[in-house]
Amino acid sequence: MTIQNIGLMKALNAKMDYLNKKQEVIAQNIANADTPGYRSHDLKPIDFSRVLKNVTNSQAITPAITDDRHMPPVNAIDLMVESEDKYTYEVAPAENAVILEEQMIKAGKVAMDYSLMMNIARKQTGMIRTALGRGAA
Repeated sequence: MTIQNIGLMKALNAKMDYLNKKQEVIAQNIANADTPGYRSHDLKPIDFSRVLKNVTNSQAITPAITDDRHMPPVNAIDLMVESEDKYTYEVAPAENAVILEEQMIKAGKVAMDYSLMMNIARKQTGMIRTALGRGAA
């Protein structure tokens, strides 16, 4: 068995692939910031609840309430309905909708997320090395 077959490592690799693609899209947006009529693009975010349902075979997972002071499950709480804000984009003189500041913030967030995934992978590998008696590197 290789380290790539471990579930956590598969998930980390998938997340890092997604972040690589997201960074490519952001780079294209920044490169085309002066292209007339260009509209910025973004990847669709991954729906974690759908992924979790696939993993658990569509069985509902709810916390056990063993005390009256425990919080009820989320589906038992009446949540306030929030309206979604419409995204309005500035239009530059070149008639494109790329806001460089927004793209740079997205790029910074992607870099932080990628760094987090790398640190998790490094820690996981260190734990495996320790369990095998080879010490953390």
